[in-house]
Amino acid sequence: MSIVGKSIRMVPKSQALTCLLAAVGGAVFAVLNLPLPWMLGAMAFTLVAAMLKVPVQAPEKLRPYTVAVIGVMLGSGFTTQTFDHIPQWSLSLMFLSICVALQASVVGLFYVKAGQMRPVTALFSAMPGGVVEMMEIGKRYGGDERTIVLIHAARIVLVIAMIAFWFRVVLGHDVSGVAPLGKGHSTLTDLAILFACGVIGSIAGLGLSLPAPTFLGPMVLSAAVHMLGWTTGSPPVWLIICAQVLLGSIVGGRFVGVAPRFVLKAFGLSAVATVMMLAIAIGLAQALHGVLQQTPEQILLAYAPGGLTEMSLVSLSMGADVAFIATHHLFRVILLLSIAGSLLAWIAGLLTKTRPALDP
Repeated sequence: MSIVGKSIRMVPKSQALTCLLAAVGGAVFAVLNLPLPWMLGAMAFTLVAAMLKVPVQAPEKLRPYTVAVIGVMLGSGFTTQTFDHIPQWSLSLMFLSICVALQASVVGLFYVKAGQMRPVTALFSAMPGGVVEMMEIGKRYGGDERTIVLIHAARIVLVIAMIAFWFRVVLGHDVSGVAPLGKGHSTLTDLAILFACGVIGSIAGLGLSLPAPTFLGPMVLSAAVHMLGWTTGSPPVWLIICAQVLLGSIVGGRFVGVAPRFVLKAFGLSAVATVMMLAIAIGLAQALHGVLQQTPEQILLAYAPGGLTEMSLVSLSMGADVAFIATHHLFRVILLLSIAGSLLAWIAGLLTKTRPALDP
């Protein structure tokens, strides 16, 4: 039997079903002209199937390849002028730190009061990023890891949906879901360079133990070759669509095996919390856009508490300043990772001493 045949046989039927279901969901949303159709459609169909106990299984093993494509795609948005803007962005990054602190404080208090969560669980559920780290450290200090993971997963889903709705319905922007960067024509040489960025960048990211290594490695390398002028190419549209469908199925598939009642409760709490976080981001965007010399829309996309990979796709789909937004989301992730093992762990230790009981 050929290697290809063996590889196909090794793909579980449940994963094949999930990918097919996700593709159908994306196509349906695209036909209905809904915002971010390929990602949100895949996410919605997979999530509903999981709740209905359809035997779906998220293709998690494909995630490194998916995020590598997105990383290369993001790098395509960097130019030789990017670093000329870094001094201007430093003030915006400082305000982003304040935004993160405000969002976490307000939402953490909401989870304790309205969600009746234990403070440790609320603390790590309220952080807008670093899902794995928040789960691990939160669990170490007695938090409910299932609640933390589910709240973060719901946050990512809801932020994407709400941002897409806001830009499409309220602001009237085109949110087609296909990044403008992928609309140009790339030569075989361009594609070869981009492929090398994905492979070498992933290996380097893993070797350097970067956060999200198969995403950041390709993104940094792709940004470098674009800023050096070696290529102006970007991944083709069909590959961008595939990446969105796979990512949507992976996010939706995280709810497999979770009781619908628990999911609905998590989504209810997370919906209110997400509105609070976005309200803070919108308020800062309106207040600071003159000082930061950016449009309110740009600042909102940069300050929105979505996942690094997912928000990168959203910004690409909206034709936003990729470098500005990606830099801010990367900064937010690094900020949260840097305080997760020190400041947050110290706060969790204090909370554990005062509230020893575990979550129900």
